[in-house]
Amino acid sequence: MAQVEGLASLLADLVRVPTVNDPSSGLLVGPEQGEEIRGVLSRYGFEADLLVNEGVPILLHVEGEGRPVILFQAHFDVVPPGPGWKKTKPFEPLVEGGRLYGRGAADDKSNVAAIAWALRGYKPRRGTLIIAFTGDEEIGGRRGAGYLAEKLEREGLLPDYLVNGDGSLSRVITRRRASFTASITLKPEPATGQGTPTARRFETSVTRSTMHSAYFVPGVDRHALIAASLWARDHEARVAGLNGEWVKSNVLPRSIELTVLEGTGSGDYDEALTRLVKSIVPLSRAPIPTERYSDYGATVNPNVYRGENGAHKLILDIRAMTSSTDIVEKTLAVILRETLPDGSLSVRGGGGYLYTSRDSRLVIEAQRINANLGLPSEPVEAGGASDSRFYSPRGVEAIDYGPLGGNIHGPDEYVELEHLEKAARFYRLIAEKLTY
Repeated sequence: MAQVEGLASLLADLVRVPTVNDPSSGLLVGPEQGEEIRGVLSRYGFEADLLVNEGVPILLHVEGEGRPVILFQAHFDVVPPGPGWKKTKPFEPLVEGGRLYGRGAADDKSNVAAIAWALRGYKPRRGTLIIAFTGDEEIGGRRGAGYLAEKLEREGLLPDYLVNGDGSLSRVITRRRASFTASITLKPEPATGQGTPTARRFETSVTRSTMHSAYFVPGVDRHALIAASLWARDHEARVAGLNGEWVKSNVLPRSIELTVLEGTGSGDYDEALTRLVKSIVPLSRAPIPTERYSDYGATVNPNVYRGENGAHKLILDIRAMTSSTDIVEKTLAVILRETLPDGSLSVRGGGGYLYTSRDSRLVIEAQRINANLGLPSEPVEAGGASDSRFYSPRGVEAIDYGPLGGNIHGPDEYVELEHLEKAARFYRLIAEKLTY
C-alpha cells in the first residue's frame, strides 16, 4: 500500500507540471519544464542530469559500464488538454476509485513515475544502465529520443535492449506502425448556389476509451469527418463551411459541423472546400504499401481542418509499417490527381517503426515477468507511434510497456493505480534480469 501511495503521489506531482507540446498554439516544452520535472523526481530520490538539444529537455541518468547496455526511456510532454473534462481539471490530479485522473496520467507520466520509482538508486551488477526522460515525443521525438539515439551510437553506447515506457495496456508491445502527417492545401473558390446554409453535425464514435488516432479501426469505429465526406458525396452537397473539435493531427475530432446549402433560396458556398471534403473518403482508403506485417494495416485519418493564410488546409494522420515518406506521398498523390488535382500535398514523418521478434531475449524475459505479475504475457501490437522507432531500425531489441489506463489524448485521462504499481515492479524485475 505504501508503494502505491508513494507512486500516486509522485505521479500527481508530475501531472501538476503543465508540459504541453502544441506548436499550433505556440506551446513548446523547454528547459524550464525539464528543470521542473527534474525537481519533482529529485524530491522522490531519483537524480538526473538535464541535457538540452535544440531547446528540447532530456533528463539522463547513467550507471555502470560495459555491455550489455540497457536503456529505459519515457517522455514527460503531453498533448493539449482539449474539451470535455468532467472528473477534474487537466492539471489538477484526482485519485478516485483506484484511478488517478489528469492529463498525462497514462500518457506518459505514469511511465516516468514508474521507471523513476523502480530504478532510483539501482546499480547494475554488470553492464550499463541508462535512464532517459524526454520532452518532445508528442511532436515527433526527433530532437529528444532521436538525438539521444544518435548520441549513444556515436559514443559506443547504442543499447542492446530498450525498454520504452510508452503504453497503456500492461502488455508487452513488440510492434508499432510508423507515423506520418500529410497536409493538403488549396485556394478557396467562392460561389453562389441554390439553397440556404444549413448545419449538419457528425459525431465520432470509438470502441476503445481513447481518441488517439492510431487506435482508430476502420469498419469498427466511425470518424466524424469521413462520415461527413460520405454524406456530402451521396447528397451532391455544396459545402459552405467546416468546423470541428480539432485538437491536433493525431487526435480524432469528437464532432464536426458541416455547413451545406439545402432547400430553397440562394446562398454562398465554396467549390474548393466542397471538393476537399468529398476527397476525404478516397484519401482515407489509400492503399499504402508496407514493409512489415501489422494487425491494423494502414490507416489515414483526417483529424484537423483549418482556414489559414487564405487557403483551406486539411491535415491527415497516417499510420503504416513503412519507413518511406516517398511511398506515402506517391500513394496519396495518385488519389489527389483523380479527386483534387488543384490541391497541394506535403508529407512528413516516418523515421522508423517498432518491430521486434517475439523470439528475442528481451521479449521472452518480459513475457515471463508479466505472467508472474498475473498480467497477459502474449506480445501485442499497439496503435500509436513511439520513440522506440529511433532504436528498432538500428537493430536494438526493443519493447514498449506501460500500466493500464484510458482516455489517452481525451478528457479525463486516467491510469489504474494497481497497474501503475505492477509497472514499477516490471521495470525493476526486467532491469535485474538483464543486468545480473
